Amino acid sequence: MSRDPSLVARLSRVAIAAAFSIFLIPAAYSRQSQNPPAKPDSQPEGPDSPPKPKPPEIVTIHIEVTGGEKDKPVENASVYVRYNETHKIKGDKLIEMNVKTSVDGKVRVPLVPKGKILIQVIAEGWKTYGRWFDLTDDGQVFKIHLDRPYRWY
Repeated sequence: MSRDPSLVARLSRVAIAAAFSIFLIPAAYSRQSQNPPAKPDSQPEGPDSPPKPKPPEIVTIHIEVTGGEKDKPVENASVYVRYNETHKIKGDKLIEMNVKTSVDGKVRVPLVPKGKILIQVIAEGWKTYGRWFDLTDDGQVFKIHLDRPYRWY
């Protein structure tokens, strides 16, 4: 009588599955019942636990761009607003927004978190401007004055 190799393989798989269900699964259930259930995030930990950090407050800023000796408005200037977005797992990420000024040289930038922001202004025929500011209030107005570039001969 010859043995069928596929029959032997099937029987060995059944034996392994039975041994697994008899010995390992009850051990996993007993370990799981010993651990206390996890607390939901909405319940406070207690008076000694540190407070959870609040997300930064989001505000809208206004930027006025003028240039030259007569402080005339600079239209169609590219205004870049950059700020750091903090992450717990990865490193901080520098977020950038690009907007253009109106004919009045003004621009409104919404959804900016309070803290340190970098404002850069680039306009054709004017020197590039860039500076870090502390953003503290909603509706804060930043007045930026551009100068003409030096003449190169």
